[in-house]
Amino acid sequence: MSDERSLRDVAMEVALGLSDEAETVEFETRALNDPEVATALEQARARLSELDDTATPEALPDDMWSRITAQLDVVPTAIAPGSVPQFDAETDTILPANEPHAPRNWFIAACAGLAASLVLALALGWSVMTRPDPTVIAVLINDTTGEAVAVVEGTEENLTRVTLLGQTAVPEGQVMQVWTKPEDDGPPISLGLLTDNRGTALAVDGLPPPGPEQLYEITFEQTGGSPTGLPTGPILGKGLAKEAL
Repeated sequence: MSDERSLRDVAMEVALGLSDEAETVEFETRALNDPEVATALEQARARLSELDDTATPEALPDDMWSRITAQLDVVPTAIAPGSVPQFDAETDTILPANEPHAPRNWFIAACAGLAASLVLALALGWSVMTRPDPTVIAVLINDTTGEAVAVVEGTEENLTRVTLLGQTAVPEGQVMQVWTKPEDDGPPISLGLLTDNRGTALAVDGLPPPGPEQLYEITFEQTGGSPTGLPTGPILGKGLAKEAL
């Protein structure tokens, strides 16, 4: 492993499948004996799993390929008979194509598509690797059922990530709203609305960095959010933040 490449970088490349086979085997072998390497690889795989957990499967449209080739400015060309080299079994030689310059648009398109896929994989991996780590984490519990309903992660930059645990039955005409209390004797502050059942990342300017024992909760409010600026509806779940180690 090069000194210029950090352990996290190599672990993410292995988890993404971008490293070559030899490097992957060598790194995974090291992980069996080196706890630091094993931890880096497990963290990389856990971060990438978030992409699968939050993604909604969707069918590709019928015109996907034509749209891709249009963006690449490549027009697929049919391969004319005789334009592909042939193998002669009797002479054990490859016969040249009848045409001196066979169409290569299909090859260019394939290479461009592979390059685009690689760039996308690197971009996704980089976005996951560079997102800020949480300083506090809170598990929100529903008082009625005693079940954990959400996990809240707060960062030093006041980015709050909310991950819902399972599907939540939102009453008709209502939305879920996330709240926190930066100060014990202060009022609850709205962090924003959850527009779906998968959670989201919320950011509010002007708040102090989150700290241990800070209260977080989710309530059901009317469409558009609480009309008073304070929690008014039933509480889906609440919990106190703990420092992330």
